Formats: sequence, C-alpha cells, structure tokens
Amino acid sequence: MTVPLTIERDFSLRRLNTFGIEASAAAYLRITAAGQLADIAHDASLDGLPRLVLGGGSNIVLTGDFPGLVMHMMIEGIAVIGADADAVYVRAAAGESWAGFVQWTLAQGWGGLENLSLIPGSVGAAPIQNIGAYGAELKDCFHAVSAFDRETGRIFTLDKAACQFGYRDSVFKQALRERAIILDVTFALPKRWQPNIRYADVAHELAARALQAPTPRDISDAVIAIRSRKLPDPAQIGNAGSFFKNPVISAARRDALLLEHPQLVSYAQPDGSIKLAAGWLIDQCGWKGKRLGAAGVYEKQALVLVNCGGATGRDVTQLAAAIAADVQARFGVRLEPEPIFV
Repeated sequence: MTVPLTIERDFSLRRLNTFGIEASAAAYLRITAAGQLADIAHDASLDGLPRLVLGGGSNIVLTGDFPGLVMHMMIEGIAVIGADADAVYVRAAAGESWAGFVQWTLAQGWGGLENLSLIPGSVGAAPIQNIGAYGAELKDCFHAVSAFDRETGRIFTLDKAACQFGYRDSVFKQALRERAIILDVTFALPKRWQPNIRYADVAHELAARALQAPTPRDISDAVIAIRSRKLPDPAQIGNAGSFFKNPVISAARRDALLLEHPQLVSYAQPDGSIKLAAGWLIDQCGWKGKRLGAAGVYEKQALVLVNCGGATGRDVTQLAAAIAADVQARFGVRLEPEPIFV
C-alpha cells in the first residue's frame, strides 16, 4: 500500500533532538514505509532541498534551522527471521527505539545486547555510530543491514564486513554517508551466551548485588542502574550522552603522558594502542559542573554536555571547542566529538 507524502513546513525540531535545541526544518516528513523514500524523488516541491535523515535525535547538535527536508525515520517492526546452531536472527526496523528493542530481546530470553541497555536513539542509527558501552559494541551481535540507496533508488543489503565497523565508526559515516538510509538491522543473538562483565563498573555493580552467575537480565539491570546514576535523562536535562570519543594514542605516547600525569586513566586495546578516558581528561581541566553560556558540563560526568536552559547549537559548539582546546593544551591530546553537527 502506498503511503502518501504528507510534508509539513517550518516544522519545529526541538522535541526531536535530545539536546532540546530549538530549531526548525523548512520541510518535514515522517517516514513510515520504505516506498516513501523513492516517492520523494518524484515530488517537484522538494527538488533542490538538502536532505537530513533523523532517527531518535540523540546524536545530533542542531546549529541552526535546517533549510531542507528532514526525513524522520519512523518505520516500525520486530521479527524473528531464522535460527541456526549458533544464533537466533532478529530483524528490527529503523524506527524502533534502541532501548526498547534491547528490552524486547531480553523478554524473549535472548542475551547479547544487554550491555547496550538504555542507550537512547533508534535502531537505524545504531550501526552508523557502531554504538558501544560497558565493554560491548553493536558489531558484536550485528548480522546485516538493509538500506535505501539514494542514488539508485534501490534497496541493498550489507553484511558485517561490508559495514567496516570501527570505534564509533562505520561505512555509513564514511563512503555511504550521503548515500545510504538504513531501513532495518538484523542481529545474531548467540545461543551459547556468555556474560560480558569485563567493564569494572558492571562487575562492581553485580558484586554489590551478590550476583555471581548473572543472567542477561541481571547485566541489563546493572547497566541501567549505572547509566541512571551517571547520565542525565534527556527528558529532564537536554543532552546527547557521551559528547567526546575516548581518544586513542600509541603506547609510547601514553608512557610519556604517565611521566607527567601518573593518575592518567587508560585502557590497552587488542591492537596495542591505548584508549584514554576522555571524561578524566576533561575533569582534570576543571570543566565538570562548569557552564559557558546556556550550555554546561554535567556535574556527575564530565563527558556529558548539557542544555542548562535555552541553549543554542552555537552555545554547545563553543563549549565543546573550549573544552577540546583546554585538553589539547594540557595533555597534547585531540578530542573528537561523537555527535553530528548540522
């Protein structure tokens, strides 16, 4: 069945971005079926307008009004599409809530995504960023993705290797950034599940609950408790979660930094590189709890920038730049934002 294109003009985006920044789109369209994406190309009223694909709005900083068409991905649906000796394969549509989808898998008794509980945003946006938290990444249980090709108007499928997942990175942020619109994602949830409690905070939370043989639900509950203590609820305080990536440096560079900063927080990576804790770097520069204009740094977690009330995209941008400059000056380390600036 064909879904009509109901275009809304001068549409407010404040409720569609978790930072709560006031901005508007020249044109706005709810996408509830893949066919609408093909129909857009035949709508003369949209010719020449820039395009922006929007999911849950949890990884975006709106720096002003958007002069084009916002395509809000709202396609819904979850289905089990198969199973083999190793995994159950579950497909979720791009418009599904990520946090809601994780809870759905747990309700079916399937582990694999529990460490990624309570991450805001949509399923469709998750592969773009290769979201990760508490020792796990989306790619760990990823199987395939279906996407609409904006150049050809066709739907194509990519497996894990083709997605070129990296740390908060994928082909969707690189070669396919202006071409692919994710429609659905398929996950391989392991039948022989093993708990991932490598992350210290998770291990400590489980120990405090006297859980020596945790289930996927136990780990999810622990992660939700940790996130709720450390991170502000976007419904209460506007934010985009962790604002900066943890910088990755060489072991030699880490050793040199340790001579000047013995308390440096770092984590060895499988390839021999070292990941630094961006929140610790920012905290050492005195930014935790501070504000610049209407944007500030969350008092409980230096890695989170917040809307203190009426913040604009410019406020957030200036704060992020000031923090990055201080970290660069003190540690010689470059911070890279996680959110996309539009």
